[in-house]
Amino acid sequence: MYIPKQFEIKELAAIYDVIQENSFASLFSMHEGMPFVTHVPLLLNKEKNYLYGHFARSNPQWKDITNQTVLAVFHGPHCYISPSWYETNQAVPTWNYVTVHVYGEVELIEDEQELTSSLYDMVLKYEAPNSSYKLQDVDADFLAGMNKGIQGFKIKINKIEGKAKLSQNHSLHRQELVMNQLEQIHNTDEQKISFLMKANLKNNT
Repeated sequence: MYIPKQFEIKELAAIYDVIQENSFASLFSMHEGMPFVTHVPLLLNKEKNYLYGHFARSNPQWKDITNQTVLAVFHGPHCYISPSWYETNQAVPTWNYVTVHVYGEVELIEDEQELTSSLYDMVLKYEAPNSSYKLQDVDADFLAGMNKGIQGFKIKINKIEGKAKLSQNHSLHRQELVMNQLEQIHNTDEQKISFLMKANLKNNT
């Protein structure tokens, strides 16, 4: 990834924060001679230096993903930056964003206990603290049947790089102008998904 020095995230703890807060990643590998990507949540185990996830078993990416270097891209917050927010209009638009790239090698998870443990961890991460749903409450036979439809995997992390393009190449005054404008915008991913779901229902009824 192209990273000018002023945009590089140097602290590993800050990179880990980006991964954990934006864990729905794009996982790239080569499949049948072409780049292939799956969009999938990946959980970080800092102590073991692994990312954990699972494919739908019908997804062909997992079938030849071993013995190659893969790339997981974690997209942090990003947004358009308008020159109209600056102190002068003699400027051009840009985009601010945060992203982390993780390179590593995939190991397929064949052990049922290790797969189940990774699924428990994933549910625990995404369910609300007061949620009534617990994966351990699901019937064991039902869960075993569902597990047959997925292929668990873990990525041994070999290299991590992070980039935070946050107008650091502009003056402090201009950065403050941009921050003031951004604070007035309320546009969350959850709201966007809800809007798209409503539009989809409307188009199909």
